[in-house]
Amino acid sequence: MSFRTLSFRTLPGLILAAALAGPLGVTGAGAQPDAPPVTGPRVLESQKPASAERLPAKLVRLASLLGRDGDVRIVAFGSSSTEGAGASSPATAYPALLERDLEERLQIGASSRRSITVINRGKGGDTSEAMARRLERDVLAERPDLVVWQTGSNDPLAGVPLERFVELTRAGILAIRATGADVVLMDQQWCQKLTGVQGAERYGEALHALAAELGVPVIRRRALMQSWVTHGLMTPAQMIGPDGLHMTDAGYRQLAKAAAAQILVGAGLIQPSLARN
Repeated sequence: MSFRTLSFRTLPGLILAAALAGPLGVTGAGAQPDAPPVTGPRVLESQKPASAERLPAKLVRLASLLGRDGDVRIVAFGSSSTEGAGASSPATAYPALLERDLEERLQIGASSRRSITVINRGKGGDTSEAMARRLERDVLAERPDLVVWQTGSNDPLAGVPLERFVELTRAGILAIRATGADVVLMDQQWCQKLTGVQGAERYGEALHALAAELGVPVIRRRALMQSWVTHGLMTPAQMIGPDGLHMTDAGYRQLAKAAAAQILVGAGLIQPSLARN
């Protein structure tokens, strides 16, 4: 899909087309032993805030939808970490585990009149360039209420200029928001392969700076992984597979729990202190 095929009748399409036509041009783009799981808090009636004012919601659309019956559609967008490279099956990739964890925490059962659907739109090897080209087709066309966007790992590996990464990420956030959907970003993993790439950390720093500027919550995957090791919850070998880049089943399980907690914090349903893991 080239930028010429984007729908120029829509604001999201215009935003993406402008970014893809930027001055820099368009470039092409084994399970480990389980570690003790991090137990995340359920959103029980006794834990819900007495009033919405006490816990301001950054994810306004999600907060509104979780307050009534119906389906909440979440698109997990990203590269191989979202697709599930390193997982033993699609069911153990983080998007599938995120759906199950959110249902558990929100006490959504078979007889419930509301539901959570997490759609996996990860594609291995994708840089910000490749994700920008498929954002409208793979993400916006799903009419999501929330997009969890994992990005910033492949760009330093592929040599995408930092300024281009920031430009395309900004355009993507604005395009998603133009549809009325909420956005949460997920930063780089903590792994040997990225640590060995000079300047790779600058992409994570730029992602955090952009998120702060635009008021976008961030799932701080790199810091989370470091904390799991520091607190003895997992070893590096339990988190990252033999390729030194992709997470394992155990790593994805921890990530899904952390992501679910951060999403509920963003929706104003749990205190930030309860999401620390």
